[in-house]
Amino acid sequence: MKIMNISVISSAFLLASLAGFAQAEETVLIGLAGPLTGPSARIGKDLENGAQLAIDDVNKSHPVIGGKAVTFKLQSEDDQSDPRVAVAVAQRLVDSGVAGVVGHWNTGTSIPAARIYHDAGIAQVAPVATGHAYTQQGFDTSFRVMGHDDDGGNFAGQYAVNTLKARRIAVIDDRTAFGQGLADEFIKSLDAQGVKIIDRQYVDDKTVDFSAVLTAIRSKNPDLIFFGGVDSQAAPLARRIKQLGINATLMGAGGFVSQTFLTLAQKEGEGVVALEPGLPIDQMPGGKSFEQAYQSRYHTHIELHAPFAYDATRVLIAAMQKANSTDASVYLPVLRNINYAGVTGNIAFDGQGNLKNPSFTVYKVVQGKWQPQTVLGGTSK
Repeated sequence: MKIMNISVISSAFLLASLAGFAQAEETVLIGLAGPLTGPSARIGKDLENGAQLAIDDVNKSHPVIGGKAVTFKLQSEDDQSDPRVAVAVAQRLVDSGVAGVVGHWNTGTSIPAARIYHDAGIAQVAPVATGHAYTQQGFDTSFRVMGHDDDGGNFAGQYAVNTLKARRIAVIDDRTAFGQGLADEFIKSLDAQGVKIIDRQYVDDKTVDFSAVLTAIRSKNPDLIFFGGVDSQAAPLARRIKQLGINATLMGAGGFVSQTFLTLAQKEGEGVVALEPGLPIDQMPGGKSFEQAYQSRYHTHIELHAPFAYDATRVLIAAMQKANSTDASVYLPVLRNINYAGVTGNIAFDGQGNLKNPSFTVYKVVQGKWQPQTVLGGTSK
């Protein structure tokens, strides 16, 4: 009679068990789309860092979905803040088999990319993309985790008139989906209050010399200039306003409140006012702990929107976990009806995919730092 060694049998069973466990593991790709090169690269990297922190935190909990051990992996793509590139990026992410996408940063890139994700049937959770038009396309795959510019422009207009007491208001916008849309909503808010703008000027998102538009505005003696655009242009705009001796407050919304603005504007940025979607980080439910984790991991400050990228990633994965599936056809209905306690606040979506009850914060540059002035909207709205 032949006797098999017990240790050999045990080893065989162990190897078989490990092989079975390995087969049960699954890697799930989450796409990240944003500007990783160009003038807004620091924003794109900030978004990527926030999303990666979310992925790492989820993986630490050893998630199991559909009976399989799951490891989430971030696949980042650079849309260069260019709508045409964004469409190619969206298709590349879809072709790679991502289960869902966090992105894009710009409204102008999110709008065309949204159709690609919708046609593929996967969720797109925008951490920013504040232009309302993004979710007005009617795609049931589009979501955002911060307020949109219809609300932001309205709040900005009310603050300009009621708090800043501005009456002679000029508007400049960069003709992008974000900048022009924001400026339009700001003007609507002024109109509703019986205030008519004294001038409206246009630039594009590559303009670096604002002399011509500001010279035209200066002749009309403004007390406030509202700019629909981002921080990389707002900084030289602020500098030129000071150089031309225009005694007017510069105001913007959604994209001004970054360290880059302060670095580029230096002393010329003093007194600039901006309205930003969301709460100040120290007022976010998980803001302080997130900031500590971010600085510990990346050894730098949060540039702007990393907490929102973190929440966009976490709420997407939370829907998969609750649905017990990474199949978008299964988790999408759960995502539409989710109620998630995030770092930035509670996340729930309306019928269009917009964040319910969004908050906005008014900031002002005081002694070279952005200082919160007041919080508008939120649950009291």
